[in-house]
Formats: sequence, structure tokens, C-alpha cells
Amino acid sequence: MTTDNTCVLALDAGTTGVRTRAVFADGRAPIASYQEFPQYFPEPGWVEHDALEIWHAAQQTLRDVVAQLPQLPAAIGITNQRETAVAWSRSTGLPLHRAIVWQDRRTAPRCDQLTEQGALALVRERTGLVLDPYFSGTKFEWLLHEGGVPNDDDLALGTIDSWLLWNLTGGAVHATDPSNASRTMLFDIRELAWDRDLCDLLHVPMSALPQVMPSSGRFGLTSEHVGLPAGIPVSGIAGDQQSALFGQACFTPGMAKNTYGTGSFVLLNVGATCPEPTEGMLTTVAWTLADGTTAYALEGAIFVTGAAVQWLRDGLQIISTSAEIGPLAESVDDTGGVYVVPAFTGLGSPWWDPYARGTIVGITRGTGRAHIARAVVESIAYLVRDAVNAMTAASATPLHDLRVDGGASVMDMLLQMQADQLGVTVRRPVDQETTALGAAFLAGLAEGVWPSLQAITDQWQLDAEFAPAADRTFADALHEQWLRAVERSRG
Repeated sequence: MTTDNTCVLALDAGTTGVRTRAVFADGRAPIASYQEFPQYFPEPGWVEHDALEIWHAAQQTLRDVVAQLPQLPAAIGITNQRETAVAWSRSTGLPLHRAIVWQDRRTAPRCDQLTEQGALALVRERTGLVLDPYFSGTKFEWLLHEGGVPNDDDLALGTIDSWLLWNLTGGAVHATDPSNASRTMLFDIRELAWDRDLCDLLHVPMSALPQVMPSSGRFGLTSEHVGLPAGIPVSGIAGDQQSALFGQACFTPGMAKNTYGTGSFVLLNVGATCPEPTEGMLTTVAWTLADGTTAYALEGAIFVTGAAVQWLRDGLQIISTSAEIGPLAESVDDTGGVYVVPAFTGLGSPWWDPYARGTIVGITRGTGRAHIARAVVESIAYLVRDAVNAMTAASATPLHDLRVDGGASVMDMLLQMQADQLGVTVRRPVDQETTALGAAFLAGLAEGVWPSLQAITDQWQLDAEFAPAADRTFADALHEQWLRAVERSRG
């Protein structure tokens, strides 16, 4: 039963901070609180978090928001930085080591060793992932075998969602959802269960792993010992990118979202059937609802999009603020034949080429800073097209539309070019905090705040849409030149 004041809290635990956001059923402006937490870099390539500092930031932001609410929230939904590995004691509730963050590369040699041993085919088939230190499995193994974490009956292993759920419920519930489990390299995404062969391969005890429950459904209730009102249902969990897909109301196959951030993550809903592993793409569980229906997604990871704008600002210093990029790029009609391939840390989907390097081609005496700026903006649209083309070809799922969020989505020029390159309509929502929205919608759906997926779709509000040009000839010719520039960057 909803009232005018009914709201759901989204607890959004990102890589650098935690945000709590109250999402109201009647669509009014949200209430939010944010708190950063420290990053630790004990060795080159190592990135760690103190899990207690994340929990304390979560407590503080939850209390800040609850204190401003007209009534208690109907539920809490959790969304989180994915792949970060936490080990803690069931008896004390304390971490047994700092959390190893998704960016951490310490297990790269172990991944190389597993590849040499022929384990890649098993990992690809069961998990939809690749052998990479990005994922949680080798992090758990490192904690147990090199991090000094004791492997005993007291051990709990999980990702950040599981850690927060454990704390919110006062240690009563050790669980996760399929979207997070599918990023561990230990989870069979067809069977939707922890995989014995993979756990044995990485020497991870299945008894320490969380129970896997639907992304939308009641996980447990808040404890009276956590500084919040007791008895609030925790009823939704999803990893951040899957949560954004849900928050963009991409509920049917062929709908996709792209977040234009420092890098970009493109997720395409491919429906209820898990596709075969695809070269250059990650296959992931998008979510499982309370009735057991599961949606799968293909994910394309683009390493550098917004970071290229930062490079124009801080490296070349041709703009003084990131906000200048749009007007500067629009001050010329085209790039004058210039192409920028921002492969500063290699190329992600669909190439996965760590040896590619940033490249600028086509410079002439007439090239100015506006041409370089426009070429950087255009590179973002090309990179997204390349990822989407690979996804749709692999899944045989045609793209219906692309819903966008993130910092660069404010640029109308970029979104129009994106529409022209993809040949589909690009839609930008009014509310850009789609990750938090997704967590709130998953929890609210479980508790009846939103009675159906259609009710969530109805709450999604359009800010602007960009229709593609009817004739693809010009867009395709530009893209052909771009692919030549990419080949040069791979040199």
C-alpha cells in the first residue's frame, strides 16, 4: 500500500564514496546524502578499501536521509561497485583483510598461469567472463593463500553488497544476488549457482560464499543494532551497471543503456536465454526477479571516454574546464579529417588489446584545437558503435534504442552523432542517477511500491531524444575512416 510519502532508499556504494538516495513513488525530488571514503595503494597496481570505512559511510548517509523523511522508507535497495572482494569473520563481524578493489591487478600473474593451464575455456563457458584480475575469484584466492585470511568455519567471503547486507541485518543474512555473483568468476550463469569446479580451481570454499537470492525480493530486515530503525526490509540488490540498466527501464530484449563516465559501460538486454560466450564481450546476469525470471545482458567495456576530455583539459590544456568541450567541438562543422583514438590504456570491447596506444591521425596545417576537441567527442560515439555492433552481431538481438546517462550525455551534439552512428533513437532521461534508481526500483518492486515493471517504465521520464538520420551513407563513411585509425593505434 503506497501513500503520497512512500519512498524507497537506494544505498549506492561506489568506488570512492557511498550515496544514499530516497526515491519517492510519486516522482518528487529525491533526498540524498554522500560521503567519500579513503583509497589505499599499498603497492604499484594494488588498490584496497577498508570495508569498515565503507560500512560507516553507509550508516552515516542512511541516517542523514532517514532523518529527513516524512515517514519510514518502505524498503532499502543496495547497488555497489562490482568485483571488489571482502573477507570477514562471522563471529566478530570484522574484516580479516582490507577489501581488494576491482581495479587491483595483483592477481594478473595467477590469471596468466590459469590461461596457460587451459582454464580459459571453462571460465568462458560457465561464467561468461574472461580470465582477468578484474573479477573477484582470484582475489578471494589471494586473500586465503597470500593474505593470511584463515580458511575455517568462521569465514565469510563476499562482494560489497554482501558485506553491507550482513551489517544492515546485524549478521543475520549472508547473501548476494545473481548480478553480483556473475562477476566473481565462480558462478555458473546458466545454472544460477556457485560452480564446484571453479571453486575447486581457485581453492575457494563454497561454504564461505553468500547465498544467491533474487535481485528483487526480500533479503532480510534491518537490525536494531545498526543505528537505523529496525525492521526495514532490504529487498533489492544489483551490481552498479546492471542496476543502471534496470533504472533506465530497459526491460525488453534489444533495449540498451550506456553510461558515459570516465570510461563507458554499454549493457544490452538479450532476454531470458543466456547467449553463448562471445569474443570481446562479457556475458552477465542482468537481474533475477522474485518470480524467478532472469534477464541476461551483454556488456561492453570502453576504457576511455570522459578520460579523453580530461586529457584535453589537463594534458593538452586546450580547454580549462570539461564543460568547454561541447561548445568548442560545435564551433567547427567537422574534424577536418582528424581522428583521435583515445587508447591511453589499450582498447577494451570489442578488441581487448592492451598494447594499443593513443593515436591522432589526419592532422594538417589547418588543424586547430576545435578540430581536436570535436575528434575526441566523435571518438566516443565511434567506440560505443563498435561495442554495440559486436553485441548485436553476437546475440542476434537488434538494438531497439539506447538510453544514456553520465557526464558526457549533456552534449546534444554527441547524442545526435551517436544516434546517426547506431541508426537508432538515443534517449536521455530527466533523472541521471540511474544506478540508484535501479536499486530503488528493484527493492520497491519486491515490496509493492511499484506494482509492475510497467509502473516503473511509467515513472521513467524523458529529457530529450535524438533520432538518427534516414541516410546512413555519411555516418558509415566516417566510421570506415575511424576503423582505419583504430588499426593504426594497434600498430
